[in-house]
Order: sequence, then structure tokens, then C-alpha cells
Amino acid sequence: MKTTLFALALLGLQLLGSAPVTAAEEAHVALIKSVSGNVKVVRQNATLDAQAGTTLEVADRLQAGPDATAAIVFLDGTLLTLGSDADVQLRDYLFEPKRSRYGFSLYLTKGSAIYSSGKIGKVAPDTVKIETPTATIGVRGTRFLVQAQ
Repeated sequence: MKTTLFALALLGLQLLGSAPVTAAEEAHVALIKSVSGNVKVVRQNATLDAQAGTTLEVADRLQAGPDATAAIVFLDGTLLTLGSDADVQLRDYLFEPKRSRYGFSLYLTKGSAIYSSGKIGKVAPDTVKIETPTATIGVRGTRFLVQAQ
């Protein structure tokens, strides 16, 4: 697990050199690094089979089936690992370090996910928000497991 997280962190650092991304742009904000089992990406009116190399955009929804997992790396190096039966939507993502503009918001409808802060969580932790049907988690530059029923 540590080797996988290290590899994902390295990929995230490589992605840091990318152009700034805002919610208004239709550009990718994350990359699916690995998938195990049946994971779907719901984008507007289309449903895609998630696989390693699939890029994610703001407003994408990920749905993991039973016994499925997915490892995701965001442009700022944030790591998100979805557990089985997870249903999560990327509500907002803003990473513009040159202009000091940041934002990260996820909504976990059900299932579990492991979150590990990237640059946004370290330099602007107040802009990171993870929500579930019953709670909102304010991130302060850390790593944690969240579960929603």
C-alpha cells in the first residue's frame, strides 16, 4: 500500500507542472491511476467504464461496484482511493498556485474513500471540503478514511 501511495504521489508531482484548472474549463483535473473491479464514471449524460488512464473532470461522478476500488490522483497531488460500493461526485476543483486560488469539494453519497492531502490541503486547507449525507469534513492537511451509509 505504501509503494502504491508513493507511486501515486510521484505521479501527482509530475502533474503539478500542468496548466491551471478551473471549474469553468472543461479540462481534466484528475487521473485514475488504477481500477480493480467495476467502476463507472458518469459525465453529463454518458457513462464510461473507468480504467487506468481515464481523466476526470469537475462534476464527474464515480460509482464503484461491489468489491471494486479505484485510485485517483488530482493535479495538485491529492490522492483519493475509493472502496467498494462508493459513490462520489467531484463538485469543485480549482488549482491556480500562481494566483493563489484553490478549491476542492467532494460529495460521498455512500461507500468509503481514503483521502490524502495534496498541495491544496497543505497551502489552503480551508478550501477543502468533503461532504456526506450526514456530515461535512473540513480538511486540515491530512490523511483519513471517510465512510457514508
